[in-house]
Amino acid sequence: MQFHHHGYVSGDPRLQPAAGVGMNRPDELPDEVDVLIVGTGPAGMLAAAQLSQFPGVTTRIVERRPGRLAIGQADGIQARSVETFQAFGFADRIVAEAYAITEMAFWKPDINDSTRIVRTARTPDDPAGISEFPHLIVNQARVLDYFAEFMANSPARMAPDYGYEFQGLEVVQGEEYPVTVTLIHTSGPNDGQEKIVRAKYVVGADGARSKVRQAIGCKLSGDAANHAWGVMDALAVTDFPDIRTKCAIQSGSGGSILLIPREGGHLFRMYVDLGEVDPDDKGAVRNTSIEQIIEKANEILHPYTLDVRNVAWHSVYEVGHRLTDRFDDVLPDERGTRTPRVFITGDACHTHSAKAGQGMNVSMQDGFNIAWKLGHVLEGRSPESLLSTYSAERQVVAKNLIDFDKEWSTMMAKKPEEFENPSDLEDFYVRTAEFPAGFMTEYAPSMLVAPAKHQALATGFPVGKRFKSAPVVRVGDTNPIHLGHHATADGRWRIYVFADAATAGAHSGVADFAEWIANSPDSPLTATPSGADPDAWFDVKVIYQQPHTAVDIGKVPAVFKPQVGPFKLTDYEKVYATDPTADIFDQRGLDRGGVVVVVRPDQYVANVLPLTATAELGGFFAPLLQPLRPEPTPALSDPATAHSAAASSVPVEIAHN
Repeated sequence: MQFHHHGYVSGDPRLQPAAGVGMNRPDELPDEVDVLIVGTGPAGMLAAAQLSQFPGVTTRIVERRPGRLAIGQADGIQARSVETFQAFGFADRIVAEAYAITEMAFWKPDINDSTRIVRTARTPDDPAGISEFPHLIVNQARVLDYFAEFMANSPARMAPDYGYEFQGLEVVQGEEYPVTVTLIHTSGPNDGQEKIVRAKYVVGADGARSKVRQAIGCKLSGDAANHAWGVMDALAVTDFPDIRTKCAIQSGSGGSILLIPREGGHLFRMYVDLGEVDPDDKGAVRNTSIEQIIEKANEILHPYTLDVRNVAWHSVYEVGHRLTDRFDDVLPDERGTRTPRVFITGDACHTHSAKAGQGMNVSMQDGFNIAWKLGHVLEGRSPESLLSTYSAERQVVAKNLIDFDKEWSTMMAKKPEEFENPSDLEDFYVRTAEFPAGFMTEYAPSMLVAPAKHQALATGFPVGKRFKSAPVVRVGDTNPIHLGHHATADGRWRIYVFADAATAGAHSGVADFAEWIANSPDSPLTATPSGADPDAWFDVKVIYQQPHTAVDIGKVPAVFKPQVGPFKLTDYEKVYATDPTADIFDQRGLDRGGVVVVVRPDQYVANVLPLTATAELGGFFAPLLQPLRPEPTPALSDPATAHSAAASSVPVEIAHN
């Protein structure tokens, strides 16, 4: 974590200097905003958290509830999400309070007595080392709390506006604020009264019954499996030995349980198979009582018993898989004629079963995807055409998720005798581990993702997939770190320059590249507004092949040691060397002749290039950057106001003495 570059900080370093709209943020929801987010679920809160890093953009997030969520229905946190939490600065804290899944046990009928279940297999949760982060279980409400904290500490000083329910919207093209949104107060002294907000863009994160989706004419289409499950978060006394291990349990009677231990050491979640549902049921199965769910669980667990002492939450649901044909308000015959103004995310545009643990995780990546793009467009970094990539990218991801979930849900609902091979369920779990972990997303070539022309130079960083971190050593302070952990959710592009074999200071390919990116008029760095820090829009790092003791940091090109903040202090945290215990060049298949890896603000690899392909790099960024550069917000670099809320009584002007 870096701080003090605006002056001495003695308080919480996570509290960033207030800037832009955060300097005088009104408590009341304003009549005009740049972005209005509807719904404080995972997608909405992540989108708001990302936009809180753009203090020149007025973003508000509204929620019909009067306050924070207390009990969240989603609880599975895949490793890809924990990587994302690292970018928002709270991965370590949420890992500490969560339940970490390291193994899954499979239980089936005893071949000698089918009325009894026995453990038949144990499977590591991540046998291939897909991520350095674990698979977690934690209350969704805690995830939202962490995003709320990040928003509050960000330059925009954002907070949810509770007590507003979305009623409808109208889009009038050509207006400065083209989306007119009608809200209704749901609490407080104005309860029942109407509130009109005009916005440049609206993000609907308001769940499976989304009114924003209805307002833009999108419909969820798909099918139901006509199979019901009861789910409960419970505290119980039991003789079942794996109550604190994730389990897939299949009984001789045909019923199944998916058992997921919860955080805190005592609570667990059970998805209990309630069987097939008559198509003419008309929702009657949803009246299944908690007592009936517990009774069914005990039948499946025989010969073990479950004495439930407390139920924190329970529900009954039928598996359904539905997807909208578009994730924004642009109709098919309008594509190419206008850019979208309204977007939908998460359950508003894709629904599926909860058993694969994907709902919250995929929804958060929806929010990440659209938020940085809105920030870039509204701040003047990128053209509006960037926004059309959201629906194109995320709809494919949602379709792949639904296809996977259909297969997983079908297998979980099968009777043991219906499997061709006894080990089919656990084999599927192992074979598809990368997908539920969140790492199968691969964006197709577009204005944001280059064709994989030079992929052979970096086989471990597939273009279009998430940037998979690896250990390196930071030269300046000799600290071993994970390279990807230094990339925060600040809206910047990352350009990782993996050096050729020459040492720092020698004439080399990396030296020539450094000269080009620092001084060429075709370099993307020329788009950075005058007066802003040189790394304000692009975070350029270098990784040398030598150990850190062989890298002379004084001879490293200046572009990798930018001068930042009002005091123009040298940033030494962009120069790295290989870790002697885990060489990143070997681990990620990096060409020893040098390679450039470009990573988007949402952590996906956008391009892989040789050091000499400067024209290609400039050409890649050209359509992503506006020809006219806005001036930066003065408050961003004003030492008189920086860290005013976080600093001690030591005056900023003497902090550099």
